[in-house]
Amino acid sequence: MSESRAEQTQGQGAEQAQRPRPEDLVAELRKAKVADLLVQTCSLLASLGYAKLAPEARDLGQARLAIEALKALVPLLPEEPARDVRQAIAGLQLAFADAATSPKESPPAEPPSPESA
Repeated sequence: MSESRAEQTQGQGAEQAQRPRPEDLVAELRKAKVADLLVQTCSLLASLGYAKLAPEARDLGQARLAIEALKALVPLLPEEPARDVRQAIAGLQLAFADAATSPKESPPAEPPSPESA
């Protein structure tokens, strides 16, 4: 049932072969564009902002922070992604307003009393 020493060593070798080498990571970083990273960051912030508005995980402070961070990043984005992020901000603001005025979660329905059955 236990792995032999050779199998463990072979498994470790395969794991190390799958890890990127530091030189490869540096090469990838050199090819990366800051604008692309900003767009990805905005996508992540928008997703996180919406997640913080869900009734089961509501955190209006964190949602507001995501909205403000997106607003701060818009001027740094290329034109087309900036337009998309502005639309995401508008949607988040509407969802925020809705979440801020609705109860966190609906109370569970009371089971019918035996007398009313």
